[in-house]
Amino acid sequence: MTMLSLLALVILVATLTTIFYMQLSLTVGSVTFAVVWLLCGLLASWLYNPILLILLAGALVVLNHPGLRRKLISKPVYQTLGKMMPPIGDTEREAIEAGATWFEAELFSGKPDWDDFSKVNFTQLTEDEQSFLDNEVQELCEMLDEWKIYHEHKDLPEEVWEYLKTKGFFSLIIPKEYGGRDFSPYAQSRTMSKIATRSLTTAVTAMVPNSLGPGELLAKYGTEEQKQRWLPGLSSGEEIPCFGLTGPEAGSDAGAIPDKGVICKQTVDGEEVLGMRLNFAKRWITLAPIATVVGLAFKLYDPEHLLGDQDELGITCALLPADTDGVEIGRRHNPGGSPFMNGPINGKDVFVPLDAIIGGPEMAGKGWRMLIECLGAGRGVSLPALATASGEMGYRMTGAFSRIRRQFGTAVGHFEGVQEASAEVAGLAYTLEAYRHLVTRGLEEGTISVVTAMAKYHSTEMMRVLINNGMDIASGRAVQMGPRNFMALAYQSIPVAITVEGANILTRSLMIFGQGAMRCHPYLYDELQAIQDEDQERGLDTFEGLFFKHAGHTLGNMSRGLVHGLSGAALAEIPANADSFSAPWYRLITRYSAVLASFSDVAFALLGGDLKRREMVSARLGDVHSQLLIACAVLKFHATLPRDEANDAHARYALQHAFSQIHDAVEDFARNFGYMGVARILKGVFFPFGRPAGAQKPSDELIRTLGEQIMNPSSVRDALAANAYISVDPKDSIGRVEVTYNKLLEVERDYEAFLKADGKGKLEGETIQAKLEDAAAKGIIPNDQVQAILDYDEMRYDCLLTDAFDKELKEVDMNTQRPT
Repeated sequence: MTMLSLLALVILVATLTTIFYMQLSLTVGSVTFAVVWLLCGLLASWLYNPILLILLAGALVVLNHPGLRRKLISKPVYQTLGKMMPPIGDTEREAIEAGATWFEAELFSGKPDWDDFSKVNFTQLTEDEQSFLDNEVQELCEMLDEWKIYHEHKDLPEEVWEYLKTKGFFSLIIPKEYGGRDFSPYAQSRTMSKIATRSLTTAVTAMVPNSLGPGELLAKYGTEEQKQRWLPGLSSGEEIPCFGLTGPEAGSDAGAIPDKGVICKQTVDGEEVLGMRLNFAKRWITLAPIATVVGLAFKLYDPEHLLGDQDELGITCALLPADTDGVEIGRRHNPGGSPFMNGPINGKDVFVPLDAIIGGPEMAGKGWRMLIECLGAGRGVSLPALATASGEMGYRMTGAFSRIRRQFGTAVGHFEGVQEASAEVAGLAYTLEAYRHLVTRGLEEGTISVVTAMAKYHSTEMMRVLINNGMDIASGRAVQMGPRNFMALAYQSIPVAITVEGANILTRSLMIFGQGAMRCHPYLYDELQAIQDEDQERGLDTFEGLFFKHAGHTLGNMSRGLVHGLSGAALAEIPANADSFSAPWYRLITRYSAVLASFSDVAFALLGGDLKRREMVSARLGDVHSQLLIACAVLKFHATLPRDEANDAHARYALQHAFSQIHDAVEDFARNFGYMGVARILKGVFFPFGRPAGAQKPSDELIRTLGEQIMNPSSVRDALAANAYISVDPKDSIGRVEVTYNKLLEVERDYEAFLKADGKGKLEGETIQAKLEDAAAKGIIPNDQVQAILDYDEMRYDCLLTDAFDKELKEVDMNTQRPT
């Protein structure tokens, strides 16, 4: 092929790419391509070949003639997809349609609207919310001793229960007109995370009434009579709620609950009442052992057609007093991680009137949608709040302890092996706080079910990694149980957060992309609806318009992916207010957004309904989508903190951590997708020069930087501590490390000089005090530092001790005498 012919081909490809990139209309794009083809014929005469011209003209005519386009393209595709795609069930449809989308839909589009994102500002606490955190929450934290709760009481002390009830901790989501506090999602998150930095048991106890449960369901769907009956009692703590959803055979697959309600009539107090006879067996229900009111999800049937013509009405939610005849309640499970109240609920032939249905009889069968829309509080607020609390305390304790603990003559935090783990603690703690801000802000826009599923999975997984790293660094100090241990109880609580509100494995492999694709894709769900339309002509009319828009969308994203790959995303759109730090990262988000959209469309086209069964493929695409949102959160959070070295380093680590996972998911997708390597080819088109620099894993230099910063005071350390309860009691597990660290900061320079001199044999004396006095006499340390260093060394030794018990492991032996 001559150089002129090659040039002509390059021009034609560039023209097509530009047409798709700019999303020109079909007519304008067709005319433009035809004109360029004819002009390129001046360079390569073979483009004027009659057969090629006839094929070109035929293709353009078919595309632009409605009748031909419908007959030759739209209808065959419509019929083929109709045979390939499985029907969408009612339960799946309700899950897809529940709630709304937010900025996650923009990330799925391939071309995020950064103007909209620029308008997103993190929520600020109101005066009432800040006052509650500074006073009631602070006072509650001062009342708590997690070791005693866990190992001695196996429950919260009575005074704590009373404080939670009377101070409104169970009413954060209830409207003020019913006695509630009506806090924002951000305020709820801050409340729960601050409690969790002190006591996970108390945090779980407080979060359940403010998550999925009767309070939220009543506030959103209840009749006015139901609200007046229950909400004031729930607000005051006179009523303790629980919600029965999970059962022995239905966990993440809540739609498969076997619990049954049958509409029937029964004589009550001499009168015939229309109601429901319920039979159910629920497990793992938090607050069940002490609940006074039980929310219940079950499948409702109407075999006698007392309400209508349907035999099966579907999942329904009802509310009934815990002392209703036939309800068995009060036993406890042992969650393991913390002794919060949790137990089974059983019911046999329990009769309740129809007005027990939340929202009244007209809401019969609509419970699944209600539940999906109300899962946001648990998935988007409460569980991420526990994870964020672990990040706040993990950062502070890991940094402090790694500076206090010495091995081989130096603080363990200076070893690069330790820094690899401590840097990840620092980066994940920063990410969790950023993610909390963005997700709770999104929840103010409504029910964002895809975002909250992302938040639940990724926050709790980050918590798992962060705490495991902290345990490794603290080593034996964190293994030996006792009231001194500042890590073990958080470590034991990890499985609770991982498992509840949808097990993490299924959340990642089924929910995030499965639901996200349907909710976020601009055309896919509507196309599937059109394909399944019983009126095929109407369905074809709808499908045709959507299909060609979808095709343009796909080709546009592939063109953007190609252009971004060749240009290093230099042309990628970014927010107008992006600064020098954030601009390259926003370009990278835009680039990977086009990649995500393109790979997703390829998966839809080639896998069809089989995509549901290719869970690892779905999970990888979900990881890309999720990590893009996490990157957005990090950038937004970075802009709210002082622009200094610590903030930049933490943000850079968090972003590289996110993008390295994004690119890993892209590579795994391409390698395993199949279909003659089509995904591998696309990856080569999108990344012609390999993995972008921003998607490389954090460098050793950056790891060393964060490994040092986590041990030092900084703007980031202060920002994370501002949301936590930090004890300064030297007898407290957290306080002991905190006060020792602060003392070290006062004396460290002179302490290091003393240790250096002692290590070289320059000091005389049999005791530390004698050596310190000799160091002062020789001018190695100031005279006024002798007692301060001696005090610190005693604190340091005490800080490193693990608890010892009697032989029965009942009583702690408080003997901490140090050998001379």
